[in-house]
Amino acid sequence: MIQLTVIFGFLLLIILYFVMGFMFREGFGPGTFINGIYCTGKSVEQVNEELKMQYGKDSFSVQDAYGHVYIISFEEIGLKIDYFGQLSVIQSGQNPFLWIINIFDFRYRTLSPQIQPDETMLAEALENCGIYRDNERTEKVEIQLEQGYVLKDGTKDVLDEAVLKNTVIEALSVGITEIDASSCYVDLPYTEEMMRTMTLWEKVDAFQNCGIVYDMGDTLISLTPDIVAGWITTTKEGDFLLDEKGDLVLREEGMKEFLDALCAEYNTYGIHTFHSTRGELITIEGGIYGNEIDIEAEEIYLKQAFLDGVEEVHVPAYIHEAYVRGKDDIGDTYVEVDMTAQKLYYYEDGELLLETDVVTGNTGRKMGTPEGVNYVYAMQRNRILRGPGYASFVKYWMPVNGNIGLHDASWRREFGGEIYMSNGSHGCINLPSDVAPKLYEMLEIGVPVVMFY
Repeated sequence: MIQLTVIFGFLLLIILYFVMGFMFREGFGPGTFINGIYCTGKSVEQVNEELKMQYGKDSFSVQDAYGHVYIISFEEIGLKIDYFGQLSVIQSGQNPFLWIINIFDFRYRTLSPQIQPDETMLAEALENCGIYRDNERTEKVEIQLEQGYVLKDGTKDVLDEAVLKNTVIEALSVGITEIDASSCYVDLPYTEEMMRTMTLWEKVDAFQNCGIVYDMGDTLISLTPDIVAGWITTTKEGDFLLDEKGDLVLREEGMKEFLDALCAEYNTYGIHTFHSTRGELITIEGGIYGNEIDIEAEEIYLKQAFLDGVEEVHVPAYIHEAYVRGKDDIGDTYVEVDMTAQKLYYYEDGELLLETDVVTGNTGRKMGTPEGVNYVYAMQRNRILRGPGYASFVKYWMPVNGNIGLHDASWRREFGGEIYMSNGSHGCINLPSDVAPKLYEMLEIGVPVVMFY
């Protein structure tokens, strides 16, 4: 009886084993995991649907070489996600009647979906997303005037539509949905016309890259392409004019325009704007102090230096050169004579070192000291000042404009106030006897003297 029971049990196990084998013929065997999904007993169709749901993405992105990102939905390109073919291969490779072995041998697999977009819809979606608009392909080589002349080479780094489309298809086919398009740019070959433009550009580029730098005292002005471009002669149509040697023609009028503008900005001779000690911003006309560029000398220099290809820092020639070159030629060391306040101030390196009352020209007798920015052009001790009806001995003489200067006035006992209106000087600036030697020791020839009412 026991033997029959054992035999019956054994046959039953065999029957159950083969029944389980037949069951696994239509599904995956025990111990099968795909992309983390437990597949045992499930059909290919069931697992395919689960994997598609697990994928979770419904769009992809393309980033161009400039960092712009474009999002395109799978629906726009008719894209279908499918694992069916790969699952069928895995399932058909399993022996359903060896299922018991798999119980002790778990199989973990990772699959990427098979993705195939509609190529016509993909091309249209790429067009609509704006990537071609933002990466416009001109396919031209042109010389344009911007900040100087620049070369617009539309043959470099052109986004190739066919390469981009294939790159997207290849990426999607292996499950990549963040696509870098930087490898989809190509350089187009030059045509003969483009080659001629490139040859011309070499001449333009060499012409406008000048090595001359103007030293204006407080700043350096490089003759950059935006300046020198105006020196190239062009026709009415805007084409470059070439001489019989095929070289660009210098437009001398453009060079003169530059120098005129330089003079207008940096010539200070005859008019100044000054921040006075009394707190007012004053415009002062007249005087013998200031910078005045010798434009004729500069025209000669600049033309020859430019044609010779000179590279140097150049200090312009001056008809009048101030103690300080630049727009602020008064600087921070100067004498200030406020003739309304009858005050003199001496500043050195921006620090007020001396302040005193003075007496200036007699305005009641029409001998008022003239306004203007002047400078100390000489310094002399023990001098007799002579004029119509007078001869005055001074110990310290500091002329600033013709026979007008700063000097001690030992004959005066009072300074400042309104003395100048009725008992002023013949035009000079009278200093107290104890102040004149101090100022004389501080000054040097060339220091500006700002005189105003």
